[in-house]
Amino acid sequence: MKKVLALIFILFLISGCNGLNLPGNAFNGNPSAEDILADNPDADIFVMDDYVFSKAEHVEWVKQQEYELGEQVGEITKQTSDSWRFKEGTASKLPVGTKIYETDAPFYIAIVDGEEKAYIKLVEG
Repeated sequence: MKKVLALIFILFLISGCNGLNLPGNAFNGNPSAEDILADNPDADIFVMDDYVFSKAEHVEWVKQQEYELGEQVGEITKQTSDSWRFKEGTASKLPVGTKIYETDAPFYIAIVDGEEKAYIKLVEG
């Protein structure tokens, strides 16, 4: 009986771990803060809505895009360069208290000292 329970437990763990596809989870295929900061320790990123957003000041289509500022969707609550400490509301460069807004374009806006800065969502594929 113990062997059967142990086998069921192992199968449950294996199928449960492979079946997870939660936002912000390593299994969803999207880059994590750890992935980004490992490649570029100076990256300007934040985590919101379980996704990593990266500053888009050098992305040509973002610079040319007209947009309307929408509702506030979050606020930076923590600043760190330690990728292991990233969670919802954490940023590598943006100061604590920075408000994040949605737009009618495919990017978010962070307002820092009255200046609007665009950030794009990093997704796989």
